[in-house]
Amino acid sequence: MPFACSAIDNRTVTDWSFAFRALRARNYRLFFSGQSISLIGTWMTRVATSWLVYRLTDSALLLGLASFAGQVPAFFLGPLSGVWVDRWDRHRTLVCTQVLSMVQSFALAALALAHVITIWEIILLALAQGMINAFDMPARQAFVIQMVERREDLGNAIALNSSMVNASRLIGPAIAGVVIAAVGEGYCFLIDGISYVAVIVSLVAMRVGVVQARAKARRVVAELEEGWRYVSSSVPIRSILLLLGLSSLVGMPYTVLMPIFASHILHGGAHTLGFLMAASGIGALVSAMMLALRKTVLGLGRMIPISAAIFGASLIAFSFSRAVWLSLLLLPFTGFGLMQQLAASNTILQTIVDDEKRGRVMAYYAMAFQGVAPFGSLIGGAVAARIGAPATLVIGGSIAIAGGLYFAHILPTIRAFVRPIYRRLGILPELALGVQQASSLQTPPQD
Repeated sequence: MPFACSAIDNRTVTDWSFAFRALRARNYRLFFSGQSISLIGTWMTRVATSWLVYRLTDSALLLGLASFAGQVPAFFLGPLSGVWVDRWDRHRTLVCTQVLSMVQSFALAALALAHVITIWEIILLALAQGMINAFDMPARQAFVIQMVERREDLGNAIALNSSMVNASRLIGPAIAGVVIAAVGEGYCFLIDGISYVAVIVSLVAMRVGVVQARAKARRVVAELEEGWRYVSSSVPIRSILLLLGLSSLVGMPYTVLMPIFASHILHGGAHTLGFLMAASGIGALVSAMMLALRKTVLGLGRMIPISAAIFGASLIAFSFSRAVWLSLLLLPFTGFGLMQQLAASNTILQTIVDDEKRGRVMAYYAMAFQGVAPFGSLIGGAVAARIGAPATLVIGGSIAIAGGLYFAHILPTIRAFVRPIYRRLGILPELALGVQQASSLQTPPQD
């Protein structure tokens, strides 16, 4: 991984203890166990919310609007949340965001179980959760380096985070489909609220010994400007975030439109929706585990455009499927491509970013992934209402492929900027110790 030591480099990729090396840190072990439980509940709520909205309204546009409300705060609050995450204690911030998220889930559960919930209450509560997530996501990403303690385990922790998210993405929707069919959406929200107890307990039990790097506090506007200049002037950071934002804008609406595919196109029910979401989660989980087995970040840059192309192509293929079994075979490629791009982008960004600006950069990462997605959901819902969900995915997949091709075109320029940073960090010892030998092999390192 990014700061690999020689003892780790001598291990083979078949050594599974190597794939879980970040769990050596007690704090990260606590976080991993508590978050694994909580995320299952989170995915249950996502599936239950989309199904409930579609059941109440039978509207693709309102389906997109509900998703928009839950994610758009990450876009508008992103830069500001990044400044405060760099100022505040990230550990305490996460405790607060998790408690507030638990309250939001219990509010959803109470309204749904009382059978009084309306579409506008769902949208308002989704908006509240989105505001919480606007601070939670950059704090969570920036806190990873304090949990793992050993910088050489940072990349592995990011990959394990992705594995954790996608293992829950595999389990949560499948459970949600069964629960919705048996007792209704309200119990999914209730289970989600209870699941937050696990991550809150794990955070409280931590002993945070690694001091958070903090620059001297200045005016908020000055720090906002500094963060923007840092992100926009860096060719690697800017390029990675732009492609990620494009993929989120044109590709992520597929999750919002999934109830339409499950019910009207594949002629299934809530259990079909759960299986479709779980199938995408299988591919994402495989992708994350492959990244966990990597010894170095070298080669991740090349994987970003490849994964964007896989994501786009699989979306197009899925849009033409009219059989459940074929859709279940195609969606793992969609999850694989998206997760490979997300995790590779996250790892490279976390590797090259300055510590005192980490919160602001990860806030822009959250904006690109989570903040741009609601605009895609809103546009996707409106377009699907006009031309149909399948045609909408064909357009989105084609644009994602085009974005990947452009990124591949400028990749040599990105490498030229990243290589000195890797050399300074010791990630490219072969260049630091023997540039001539690397040149003689005519094998340029791939960042």
